[in-house]
Amino acid sequence: MLRRCMPRFEAFRGLRYRPDAAPLDDLIAPPYDVVDAEERSRLAARSPYNSIHVELPAADAARGLDRYQAAAALFAAWRAEGMLVRDPSPSFYVYRMGYVDSAGQPRATNGVIGALGLEPFGGAVVPHEQTMSAPGQDRLDLLRACQVNCSPIWGLSLAKGLTMACAAAAGAAVEHLSATDDEATTHEMWRIEDERAIRAITDLVAPAPVIIADGHHRHETASRYRTECRARNVTAPGGCDFIMAFVAELSPDQLALHAIHRLVSGLPDNLDPHDALAGHFRLVPGPDEPELLAAAMASRGAPALITATGTWLLLPSANVASGEIEPDSRRVDDALAGLPHHRISYQHGADRVIDAVRRGHAQAAVLLRPVTVDQLARTVRAGTRMPPKSTYFRPKPRTGFVFRSLSNCRGEERVVAPNDARSPRGDR
Repeated sequence: MLRRCMPRFEAFRGLRYRPDAAPLDDLIAPPYDVVDAEERSRLAARSPYNSIHVELPAADAARGLDRYQAAAALFAAWRAEGMLVRDPSPSFYVYRMGYVDSAGQPRATNGVIGALGLEPFGGAVVPHEQTMSAPGQDRLDLLRACQVNCSPIWGLSLAKGLTMACAAAAGAAVEHLSATDDEATTHEMWRIEDERAIRAITDLVAPAPVIIADGHHRHETASRYRTECRARNVTAPGGCDFIMAFVAELSPDQLALHAIHRLVSGLPDNLDPHDALAGHFRLVPGPDEPELLAAAMASRGAPALITATGTWLLLPSANVASGEIEPDSRRVDDALAGLPHHRISYQHGADRVIDAVRRGHAQAAVLLRPVTVDQLARTVRAGTRMPPKSTYFRPKPRTGFVFRSLSNCRGEERVVAPNDARSPRGDR
């Protein structure tokens, strides 16, 4: 069961692009972990100030700088040039993502970006899924070098009313920004400095835990960095005690949860995945056409197995109770763990998964149904975690609307040189 602890969620003085830096569409980028090499090149070419240059940096061979030194030097130069300007007062940043869902219906996710206090998992801040060995060292090295939160993690508040509070706060905004990403999602942000509106949001979030929806690894990395700061006697409340977070209400009308599917390779040539999984599920032939298969998975309440020879629905075995309490990922991962030595990779987008099997890039795949909001809430309230890669939240907040510096602590702002070894002391 959840421990009753109050999350700290506070306003901070963000760093933002000055209005004439470039069209905001040319400056924003997706979070680092969903950007491949091709997309990074495309984003980097749009503007020398595109946030991808810091979010997912490249080494600067001409200057002898590794990726992290190059990112720190670039970010410091942007600040020194005045390309990034620090907001004059602590602010919340109401954030809205408007999009069209898979059924062709207009949807929106509304929340607020602020500074979330770093707490051990299980109290004020709780995870919803297990993590894998991660690119944590990469994010830690970037945090050490730049002393900045480039992109917000995504939190879900169990408190009710946050969506309405964000709408009310937007009415008191001093600035409004808008940009459209490559997937036609409209991202809007309102800067809120009104103390009454800030207090209303802080008080609303405080009574209930915040669930980490997206950003478990960044939260863990920030906690490691805070430990390093404290070892250097950085004990005053400040930048390393908080992480930038987008917090939205845990509500079905605010969230679009997608599945992350399993691709299987490296199995022995003489092993039939159908036969190997028959001991865990009752396999029933399913349609090969993706849209018909998705409908069958929904109507039968089952994940699906794809191989080079056919498609099957994975129904519960006769001795296993059916129902929707457990996410597909738990049953599927338990079954896959019993296979001989193999490799698992993860992919969202059923079309890409099916194509990978048909092209021979994987021996088999298992398509999962999306986790429901009820399943997520039930898991968290029980104090347990889903298996890794159970949920994919989409759309995702964009990097580049606001940065949060860790290097200033209530006093005068200073630009941090790339190799500055002084202890980071930041305002929240």
